[in-house]
Amino acid sequence: MRLTRFTDLALRIAMRLAVADPAEIHTTRQVAEAVNAPYTHVAKVVSRLSELGVVEARRGRGGGLVLTERGRDFSIGALMRELEGSGDVAGCDDAPPCPLRAICRLRKALREAQEAFYAALDPVTVRDLVDRSNEPLEQSGGPVLIQLTDRPS
Repeated sequence: MRLTRFTDLALRIAMRLAVADPAEIHTTRQVAEAVNAPYTHVAKVVSRLSELGVVEARRGRGGGLVLTERGRDFSIGALMRELEGSGDVAGCDDAPPCPLRAICRLRKALREAQEAFYAALDPVTVRDLVDRSNEPLEQSGGPVLIQLTDRPS
């Protein structure tokens, strides 16, 4: 199974905002640069995340993006269900529809596998994806967001 670009961006945006300094204001444009995605795509994803209560988007001067507490504790499985929708993994009903769909058992098996995939992610939250306090550094693996500063003289 492969995630849509929309869901991939949503997860990256949520993780980026989760590690952000709460005192800093992060605009959609800054977040787009941070996750290496076009501004217009990120704006659409932020709008959807805002509808779901994952992100608070404040407009105007002093506005910006903030990951909500609900967003920090949002289940990754539930978030992916919301963003990916309930569509089939295979295009059984695409145009033209598959001629085997009336007798095919693959569709049901794929639907069950898809749900098992989401269910495996249900206990994982956005907070879990960025919290490294319970994990030794050498075992953490994966990308780490860091900020480089000048070395003291």
